[in-house]
Amino acid sequence: MGKVRPRIVKRLARELLELYGDKFTTDFETNKKLVKELTNITSKRLRNRVAGYITHLMKIKMQQQATLEAAEEASLKSGS
Repeated sequence: MGKVRPRIVKRLARELLELYGDKFTTDFETNKKLVKELTNITSKRLRNRVAGYITHLMKIKMQQQATLEAAEEASLKSGS
């Protein structure tokens, strides 16, 4: 079973990724600092939850990219 996250965490994370997607990484500490700089969230717990969800989404994105690259590479090898 997965973690249940409040709607506000997901909404904030998706908005930040939409606006500043190229700045975020798969490192939680880096994302935590970026969320602090880019927003005015005063709650430490909410800020950490948003940064954690962004990290989670970035890891999924990286896995999908790796899978696509592997599929393209396999299709190029089989097509030759």
